[in-house]
Amino acid sequence: MHLFVIRHGIAEDPALGQDDATRALTSDGRKKFRQVVRGLRTLELSFSRVLTSPWLRAAQTAKLLAPLSDHHPSTTELLCQSPRSELLALLAEGGESTALVGHEPWLSELVAWLAFGDTKHSDAIEIKKGAAVWLDGPPIPGGMRLRALLPPKVTRGAR
Repeated sequence: MHLFVIRHGIAEDPALGQDDATRALTSDGRKKFRQVVRGLRTLELSFSRVLTSPWLRAAQTAKLLAPLSDHHPSTTELLCQSPRSELLALLAEGGESTALVGHEPWLSELVAWLAFGDTKHSDAIEIKKGAAVWLDGPPIPGGMRLRALLPPKVTRGAR
């Protein structure tokens, strides 16, 4: 399986007392992530499914991936918490190429767990807003290979 771990685009700063789950993408965040999607399309990437955190900024980011998938994104609360075995089981149910959209620090924990077998190495992985991490292999701890870390600047510049 090919797994693309994608951090949501640039979001509003939190307002005093605002629930973090309700923060939306900024207009600049939407614009820049559309450019990321164009770059991913240039790289001829597509997804058989897209999983997203239900938090607004992630769900909005996942919807922007529509040109790369024939299916609507599916939401899961498992992407707004530290990764656990239920998320790996959900990934194992998927097709050839899955994108998931979520938040830090949980995404880098997931990448470390899948690539190195332990979340303690997550500090070595920096996933910027709008970045994608490409992994392949079976979605088990230590079972996936890290193929690429694609910062948004790289994917936006793909021609």
